[in-house]
Amino acid sequence: MREKTFYFIVMITVFASSPLIFIYLYLVSAPYGKHSRKGWGPGINPRIAWMVMETPAVCVIALFFALSERRMNLVSIIFLLIWEFHYVQRTYVYPFLIRSNKRFPVVLIVFAIVFNSCNGYINGRYLFQFSRVYSVSWFRDPRFILGVIFFIAGFFINRQADHILRKLRKPGEDGYKIPYGGFFKYVSNPNYFGEILEWTGWAIATWSLPGLAFAVFTIANLMPRAHSHHQWYLQNFSGYPAERKILIPFLY
Repeated sequence: MREKTFYFIVMITVFASSPLIFIYLYLVSAPYGKHSRKGWGPGINPRIAWMVMETPAVCVIALFFALSERRMNLVSIIFLLIWEFHYVQRTYVYPFLIRSNKRFPVVLIVFAIVFNSCNGYINGRYLFQFSRVYSVSWFRDPRFILGVIFFIAGFFINRQADHILRKLRKPGEDGYKIPYGGFFKYVSNPNYFGEILEWTGWAIATWSLPGLAFAVFTIANLMPRAHSHHQWYLQNFSGYPAERKILIPFLY
């Protein structure tokens, strides 16, 4: 099989799996965090879990960049840095900030490893081999500028939300509380909203099908989870702010 055929199959699989994931997660809440429950097999420490399952996202795209003849192309370098800006933090900083000790199911780790490897492959191989060569004029293109603005805004919304959630618990404290501040004023899941903004921005900035596949999959994965979190808050806190939307400020 020619590589481009294999590449096409992997990218179509990411697109095709998105509606299936979307429907499944609306029916069955992903079993970690506040939705942790028995029946999903063995689990491991969440800090180790995050590092193991996110490491392919850091390494695969970097490998294709290192093997590419575009290593000196400035746009390629910037795209790699944008990607790693998110994933190095998510993989090697975020896990050490987690306060929960709830076990993370191994089955979800395996799924994440497969997805992150495929996603890194389709994005990295496209950007550093199969795409047209991006010239430095791309930095002036409205698509690149808008995409980077979305990405940076989403990154900081995501980080701010994670910070607020961590500060809800004092050391040694257990249980859940209603978060306030930042974009929690508008939605129950600003961390998910921020991540969707990031990868929507990536899709716009790269103006590519693999970028779009990643954005679509991110929405399909996080929108049902956001719905589950919102319903959980409503069921467990009688005074939960009624004006908060689920995911998108003022809309949903």
